[in-house]
Amino acid sequence: MKTLARITIAMTLTAIAGSNYAQQVPMYTNYMYNTLVVNPAYAGSRDALTVTALDRSQWVDFKGAPVTQTLTIQAPLPDQHFGVGFSLLNDAIGPTNNTSLFADFAYKMQLTEKSKLALGLSGGVDILSANLTSVQLNQQNDPAFQTNINNQLSPNFGFGAYYSRERFYAGISIPELVQSNYSAANQENGTTLISKEQRSYFLIMGTLLPISENLDFKPTMLIKETAAAPVEADLTASFILMKKVLLGVMFRSGDAFGVLLGLDVTEQLHVGYSYDYSYGLQTYKYNEGSHEIVLRYDFLLFDKKQIHSPRYF
Repeated sequence: MKTLARITIAMTLTAIAGSNYAQQVPMYTNYMYNTLVVNPAYAGSRDALTVTALDRSQWVDFKGAPVTQTLTIQAPLPDQHFGVGFSLLNDAIGPTNNTSLFADFAYKMQLTEKSKLALGLSGGVDILSANLTSVQLNQQNDPAFQTNINNQLSPNFGFGAYYSRERFYAGISIPELVQSNYSAANQENGTTLISKEQRSYFLIMGTLLPISENLDFKPTMLIKETAAAPVEADLTASFILMKKVLLGVMFRSGDAFGVLLGLDVTEQLHVGYSYDYSYGLQTYKYNEGSHEIVLRYDFLLFDKKQIHSPRYF
């Protein structure tokens, strides 16, 4: 129990103190369905009003472990050169809770008959709350934990580029360019720096390779680079059966491996589930893995005949 207590405290302090290795940007196993959260240039890319909801429970049965929900809405504008979107993210870890609200805007250029390039901008706000006084410490007079943070607002904006063809996509992005500082008021020292946000850089890529009439191979990857932290790579290999059922495996460098299941209930509704198990942290001894559920629905805005290619991504 002493080991578990030390791990719990270390994880909580890492989240609060803004350590170089903190999970400041939530991780997603179903990142290929949650692209708008990390790349604003993806807005409007599906020729539909697309609503995507995701819920992630990380390190189940580990007290204070991350719990994340996202909701994104995106659609192309009538002239097809512009796309707009909205992203809502709620991320809780230990005594901290961060809510992000962002609007996304993308401009799409037709490079060739079969390829497009989109450039995107996003702008919004992060709202941080932290119940610091609830943390049990060995040193009870630590000034950093004497005052709570209540709905501290930090404006932010991001940038992304997204290249796509019928069966391939690649994108680079910086979802949050501003490296905000979070502090709490303190009677003795005025204010105490609690956390400093680190900028993260993302590379996403994926393709669809037909194997037979009823079998396709869909490899995807997401690479994240954050200053003073190890590069994190998510590699996923999925097979799509009969254009409806997805079965996949994933590997996250230094962290986890797992499985993905997906079903296209209709041409417009996709339901997905994933389970991943941590292997790189001491927490794996005390948790039951991580679960993730994703729902995506396309409300068609145009006559279906006007959609020239299937929406694989």
